Amino acid sequence: MELQSVEHGQSVPLLDDPSDFDAFVRGQREGLVRFLRRRTPLEEDAQDLAQESLIRLMRYRGHAPTAWASLLYRIAINALNDRLRRAHTHREAQHSSLDIDFAELASPEPSHEQQVATRQELAVLQRALLGLPLRCRQIYLLNRIEGMSYSEIADHCGISVKAVEKHISKALKLLRERLAPVNREPAQP
Repeated sequence: MELQSVEHGQSVPLLDDPSDFDAFVRGQREGLVRFLRRRTPLEEDAQDLAQESLIRLMRYRGHAPTAWASLLYRIAINALNDRLRRAHTHREAQHSSLDIDFAELASPEPSHEQQVATRQELAVLQRALLGLPLRCRQIYLLNRIEGMSYSEIADHCGISVKAVEKHISKALKLLRERLAPVNREPAQP
């Protein structure tokens, strides 16, 4: 007894033993891929659909071997229709592939090395700021962080503008001294 392949009218021996299911699958794969390739634009899609169809056919392993071929091609057609319906619903034709067009997209985030370096620099700056005399640090931060002018700081702290200038000058001098070792570039050979 013979089983007709739906695709090419090829004869496939009737398999009476369910253990011959694996041999049936191996014998049908190439024809199934050709069948699907004519219905899908990409070889990759045909291969994927064939694999999916063969996996789904495993549910019917216990059915009569005479039904396997027709079940396989019916499963393949249904899988193809499902994929086409899903592509239409998700408007896949309007999507751009990031793999093809934008393989080297730059991240807006700094690299890990840059983040670590920035954290280290901030820690050094924080230690330098905390090392300033208290009044000097307060006045420096009011100017640089709060954006207050020298006259506003003088009014706020109850001191003269000249005293504000001296505190800012002292803070800048101390910060330059403490940050100088960090800012020096290593000697180039």
